[in-house]
Amino acid sequence: QVQLVESGGGLVQPGGSLRLSCTASGVVLEKYMIGWFRQAPGKEREAVSCISDTAGGHSPNYATSVKDRFTISRDSAKNTVYLQMNSLKPEDTGIYYCATLEAMCVATKNSDWGQGTQVTVSS
Repeated sequence: QVQLVESGGGLVQPGGSLRLSCTASGVVLEKYMIGWFRQAPGKEREAVSCISDTAGGHSPNYATSVKDRFTISRDSAKNTVYLQMNSLKPEDTGIYYCATLEAMCVATKNSDWGQGTQVTVSS
């Protein structure tokens, strides 16, 4: 089981930016496909972005709603996956989770999840 820890959430005004981090201990994170998901109150969890493992060339993928605003990346030295979020909108509000994946942007029963970090976009 991979233990993931998210951080970086907070309250930001519309148009602002945040950078979320997903770290792990005891495992080399770049060996795993990693996805960012979010869940807004009263809504189902949705995939936001994902990045392939080293074998997959660290290729990114984005939901249409965040494309050109969010950037997913890895820092292998820090064993961390980042989600840079720019031009934030109120509809980006939710709890953001990172998870290990078996297929790009698809969580399964075998996925390991972090505890989540709250992102609130409001004026």
